[in-house]
Amino acid sequence: MTCVFVLTNHKGGCGKTTSAANIALGLCGVMKKMGASNNRVLLIDTDSQCHATLVTTGRNDFGQDDSLYAVLMAPRDQAPSVMAKVIVQGAWDPDLHVLPASPLLEGAERELMSVAGAPYRLADPLSHLANHYAAILIDTRPSFSLMTEMGLVAGTDALVPVEPRYLETVGLMNVMHKIATIREGWRVPHLRVSGIVVTKMDTRIKGHNYLLGEMREHELLGKLLCGVIPANEAVSYPHRQHQSIFQYDYHAPAGVAYLKLVGNLMKRTLQAGA
Repeated sequence: MTCVFVLTNHKGGCGKTTSAANIALGLCGVMKKMGASNNRVLLIDTDSQCHATLVTTGRNDFGQDDSLYAVLMAPRDQAPSVMAKVIVQGAWDPDLHVLPASPLLEGAERELMSVAGAPYRLADPLSHLANHYAAILIDTRPSFSLMTEMGLVAGTDALVPVEPRYLETVGLMNVMHKIATIREGWRVPHLRVSGIVVTKMDTRIKGHNYLLGEMREHELLGKLLCGVIPANEAVSYPHRQHQSIFQYDYHAPAGVAYLKLVGNLMKRTLQAGA
């Protein structure tokens, strides 16, 4: 089974999009260095803000016929072929493919709200194409809306980015409970919370160090902690030039941290493909 990593949290600004895009590119690069037979990684943008689409393709003008919107609104039997047509090659790497978002997803969500089986509208067509990719990343909205549910139903591994602040860390258990509710309610036993990624970590701030220490000592959260990304200009400034963190400054502390995180996720990817 191809690993489908879903970046999710109901809190905005915690680094979901930045993490999804850079992890996707990092996985491409690591697999190339390993000489893997399949280096292709798919990034799916389910957020109507289209930020992941913009930074990885340089475009945010995808619409009715060439984006995820077309997949979700297509007749169920045609959705796999529509998905194959609208996936584009990313600008960062030929092996990084992107299923672009569109602002129209906002309307699609309202239209599909009362449609039977709507949460499977992404999972079903994706199941026909997943084996073409070594890994798949899904970027979600900062809410547990229908679009986010679609991403989680299609996923195998939920990754939760969180800032080292009190209210954000308190909300972690709520996020994990919501993911468990979706897993049980929509009968997707393959979905699990596979990791927590602490973002915007500043070791100069006492509170950040305290909360990270608490998380590491927590019986459950400590086992799930899979990456700590330091606060660094290399995280946000590359977006202005539609660059990845690795293109902007390969040796930046945040870049090194993302590569370490990619290494951790590679183990999960290789186990799934074994």
